[in-house]
Amino acid sequence: MLKIKTPKNARVKRALEKRAPKLVETGKKTLILQGTKTSSTLNAVLTEIYHLKKGGAVRFTRKNDNIRPFESGGETSLEFFSLKTDCSLFVYGSHSKKRPDNLVIGRTYDHHIYDLVEVGVENFKSMDSFTYDKKLAPRVGSKPFIAFIGEGFESVDQLKHLKEVLLDLFRGEVVENLNLAGVDRAYVCTALSSNRVLLTHCALRLKKSGTLVPRMELVEVGPSMDLVVRRHRLPNEGLRKEAMKTAKDQPKKKVKNVSKDAIEGKIGKIYIPDQKIGEMALPNKAKGVKRERREAKQKIADERTSKKQKEDAE
Repeated sequence: MLKIKTPKNARVKRALEKRAPKLVETGKKTLILQGTKTSSTLNAVLTEIYHLKKGGAVRFTRKNDNIRPFESGGETSLEFFSLKTDCSLFVYGSHSKKRPDNLVIGRTYDHHIYDLVEVGVENFKSMDSFTYDKKLAPRVGSKPFIAFIGEGFESVDQLKHLKEVLLDLFRGEVVENLNLAGVDRAYVCTALSSNRVLLTHCALRLKKSGTLVPRMELVEVGPSMDLVVRRHRLPNEGLRKEAMKTAKDQPKKKVKNVSKDAIEGKIGKIYIPDQKIGEMALPNKAKGVKRERREAKQKIADERTSKKQKEDAE
């Protein structure tokens, strides 16, 4: 059982809210780890997946003997590592006589196992085995194209599930706008049979086409491998409904005294009360008011003096 943490102050509360599940997902981090026994091929596969996802992946190189994702109770350590590293995707490699060069790719929801896909790696070719112009090498953090070729991705359940997991694994950060110059790589997944998929990684070369849209050429830069689907486990219905929850479309609250016009656009009315200037209290330190009062008093005094002088003269 994982310990439930309660925030002790505002800083811890903000950190926990940042790790909590969100209605709109941001970029997912990937945890890459291995079992007690691995092969040289599997180590190379895990290393190259880490390089492909550099900046969005965490790599553990120590051996883990108590992780068995498909067995009951064998996922506790995996969920613990997912919570500590804040990773919602994981790639677990193991090697045995029964399942050689075995990869388990899975997703978590709220740091609990959501679904799993187990594949075997065959015909692996590393990046170093390909010769190409190094100027075409994809940049770290660039946005990839992902192409799925074959009817099996639409009709075979295990390939449909593998397609969803591979999309989450390689798509990177979720963005709304895309700059074509920043798209310099493509993952091509070809369904060779009902349980075998060829995965290749290619660089994109932009060439002139005589139009605004450039012509694209694919240059294979590796890695390349065959993925043979062995086992897969779909999420249970309750967890799936919780993970697929979306925000309801709430009607916008009507704003008072605001309307929209096709010509003038947004029109607003502002309420201004009647100004009663006669009842307004004037400030005591108004120099102009004091001067006017002095002039008025002087005028009254002059009028009285002139009137008194007239009376005396008569």
